Amino acid sequence: MAYYYDEPSRTFNEYLLVPGHTPSACVPNAVSLKTPLVKYRKGEEECPLSLNIPMVSAIMAAVSDDRMAVALATEGGLSFIYGNQSIEDEAAMVKRVKDYKAGFVVSDANLRPDMTLADVVELKERYGHSTMPVTEDGGPHGKLLGVVTERDYRLSRMSMDEKVADFMTPREKLVVAPADTSLKVANDIIWDHKLNSLPVVDENDHLMYLVFRKDYDSHKSNPNEMLDAHKRYMVGAGINSRDYAERVPALVEAGVDVLCIDSSEGFSDWQKMTIEWVREHYGNDVKIGAGNVVDAEGFRFLAEAGADFIKIGIGGGSICITRETKGIGRGQATAVIEVAKARDEYFKETGIYVPICSDGGIVYDHHISLALAMGADFVMLGRYFARFDESPSNKVMVNGTYMKEYWGEGSARARNWGRYDLGGKKTLAFEEGVDSYVPYAGPLKDNVALTLYKVKATMCNCGALTIPEFQDKAKLTLVSSTSIVEGGAHDVVLKDKNTYASNVSLR
Repeated sequence: MAYYYDEPSRTFNEYLLVPGHTPSACVPNAVSLKTPLVKYRKGEEECPLSLNIPMVSAIMAAVSDDRMAVALATEGGLSFIYGNQSIEDEAAMVKRVKDYKAGFVVSDANLRPDMTLADVVELKERYGHSTMPVTEDGGPHGKLLGVVTERDYRLSRMSMDEKVADFMTPREKLVVAPADTSLKVANDIIWDHKLNSLPVVDENDHLMYLVFRKDYDSHKSNPNEMLDAHKRYMVGAGINSRDYAERVPALVEAGVDVLCIDSSEGFSDWQKMTIEWVREHYGNDVKIGAGNVVDAEGFRFLAEAGADFIKIGIGGGSICITRETKGIGRGQATAVIEVAKARDEYFKETGIYVPICSDGGIVYDHHISLALAMGADFVMLGRYFARFDESPSNKVMVNGTYMKEYWGEGSARARNWGRYDLGGKKTLAFEEGVDSYVPYAGPLKDNVALTLYKVKATMCNCGALTIPEFQDKAKLTLVSSTSIVEGGAHDVVLKDKNTYASNVSLR
């Protein structure tokens, strides 16, 4: 007969943390959120790859592209570029992240000399940039002919059909830097010449990058940046269990730092075979995560298969309808608690610590704190990051409110059959995700800073300065339905109410 669990599976919303003693030295600014990303022999060696903040972006076309990867790496997290695209396109995204030089910007708003003031205005409205290089072909790496800034034109005094060539600042009047210029030297040039921006050109005078005064200051203010040994931003990528023999080599060649099998069902031979292939061809040099699982048995299977980290969660995502369509899944809190115990038991037996990632079920910022307290080393977020400027989805107006499009990988829009692969034909038999909107929330940086401050404050309330200490000291209690109601605003008429936590930027 079927096996029946004695206890119901529970969600994060059914738990609260009980405060502990807070020492005077335990303040948010003293808290470290550094956490391991891949397996290692804990107590014997340093983790070869760690996160500076416990947040990674979901392997979704509506969430994680190269722009999101750069933005999140700047803050100390990591993006996994979505795998539901061609091998060439995914590898190109990875390469763009690895080629991105902090403080060195590839211009996305460029002009030709035969374009007009009307084109300048249109580009400014589209991209929001006041500085636009003028190149021979109008491309980001064409021969540099000049620059147009707001100082070069006056809309009230000029005709909209006036040619760019007639009012741009020409190349001979520009201060430029050679291709091998470091960010520090570029900043010195900017300050010596009282510039707002500095073009960087190659030996043939083709534009490579722009360096902005404000970007250097921003770079210096981001101590948590996720950088590899070559000072490049770090980035992950999603793969499936079908074309890994072709996709993995291309991603490795592009410079990917870590892979993750993107699947709703991790407890499968398909994932084991994928991990074994990676180990056979790359040994331990290529790091690969796996999942998703919801119990100790699933964790053990993937850990013994050689996974570098393991994702937890089936059916808990805001756009996931796996539980509704298949009756498969488990409450996210219960899943994390059980897998965390299995992770600790595996460590005691083998000496190998396999990090676990809570993927799904996080609606509010405090759910991140609960996931960490329950044993997760980091969390994977989809809806959370989909709301920001840096996500690849469109910003649209819905009923007078700005929203961002957000769709699941199992939706008809994505048709990501590879994520739900059970060895059958290459098609999505039925939907396991929906197409939706999420409230637009502005820039990633401000929102992540607010969320992390909440997490740090919670950790201080529990007397913890590190995530391992938090997990050791945390005391969790189940709450009744009445307690859940009591925990929010009640018995008052609200003047304003945000549907989601951290929905307003700090600008």
